[in-house]
Amino acid sequence: METNDATAALLLDNQLCFALHSASLAMTKVYKPHLDKLGVTYPQYLVLLVLWERDGLIVSDIGERLFLDSGTLTPLLKRLEAQGLVDRSRDPQDERRVVIRLTDRARALKTDAAGIPACILGARGCDVQDVVRLVGEIKAMRDKLAGAV
Repeated sequence: METNDATAALLLDNQLCFALHSASLAMTKVYKPHLDKLGVTYPQYLVLLVLWERDGLIVSDIGERLFLDSGTLTPLLKRLEAQGLVDRSRDPQDERRVVIRLTDRARALKTDAAGIPACILGARGCDVQDVVRLVGEIKAMRDKLAGAV
């Protein structure tokens, strides 16, 4: 590799990781006013999305879906519990496992949150087919990268 190629390879704007990171930050900023209305942060919203799909999951199942370890997830779940959005209880069949269930308040938030994806797409003039394609490509890349570690 020539010096120019090596230099170009290290330019910030040429880094895939930075493009993904900065896009993630921008996306989180777009979501913020919508999530503020719900009274939740973006990571809390992700947990709620998982539980709206399937309530009554154990912590490790939520962590697996969100690619988060229990050390990151547990404080997040405790904050959701303090907000009255989830209940945490020990699994009677295995006391080591903590089951997370939505409260009625969190179930009601689902209705309020239902319009958020359309608002995000509409606010940025995104084409649904392009977003679906991009999501598929990003998931495929994530899976390849996860398999490499």
